[in-house]
Amino acid sequence: MPEGPEIRRAADKLEAAVGGEPLTEAWFAFEELKPFEAMLVGKTIDRIETRGKAMLTHFSNGLTLYSHNQLYGVWRVADVGKVAETNRVLRVRLQTAKKAILLYSASDIEILDQGQLEQQPFLQRVGPDVLDETLTVDLVKARLLSPKFRRRQFSGLLLDQAFLAGLGNYLRVEILWEAELAPQHRAEDLSEEQIERLATALLAIPRLSYQTRGQGDENKHHGAVFSFRVFHRAGEPCERCGGIIERTNLSSRPFYWCPRCQK
Repeated sequence: MPEGPEIRRAADKLEAAVGGEPLTEAWFAFEELKPFEAMLVGKTIDRIETRGKAMLTHFSNGLTLYSHNQLYGVWRVADVGKVAETNRVLRVRLQTAKKAILLYSASDIEILDQGQLEQQPFLQRVGPDVLDETLTVDLVKARLLSPKFRRRQFSGLLLDQAFLAGLGNYLRVEILWEAELAPQHRAEDLSEEQIERLATALLAIPRLSYQTRGQGDENKHHGAVFSFRVFHRAGEPCERCGGIIERTNLSSRPFYWCPRCQK
């Protein structure tokens, strides 16, 4: 399932295709969104923001399209007049003179003004986005040690979007390996040095993934440039200590780690 870096790169691609160009057509599959079609024609997409796995498409008239891909949703870019060959159901089409961006299969879609956006339930629930450049290591450390999160085991905490938005399973695995921590640890049990190392990895790993993934050989998991240290490497030697990487299930997801160096 795509995680924060993949969603952000998808948003970059959509922005590059239609950002700043007047919309010649807006189409929504859901009847409750039909009144907004005429309101968006002639307007531009100013920017596309991501918060974890949610995407916020901000229009020049102050409205925002909120969409969450959930399990099956996917955005595509197409040339105007081209018909996509797909079995997916089209939900949204936003079109300029040359390009169209198309949202398929998603069901969590809303058009909101600024006040409604601030009250949107998912956005109220999620924590800071790991790709937000204003999020610092010190802020992450404070979040780790806050009463809300300090007693949570990392196996579950690093999948909880209320902690940090945009984390997911492969990031959970790679972050804990980088921090040399086992998944059953909790922040309240760690030393200052361990907290510093974990907070640094919580930002560095997702940002490295965003910057490098999608290049190279796409058949190698998520791309050859971002190299997995432990994810999908069960039975192979750990490149840090030479121990054998193991696989189990934690929080209903496959988890990979090196028992020798992740104490």
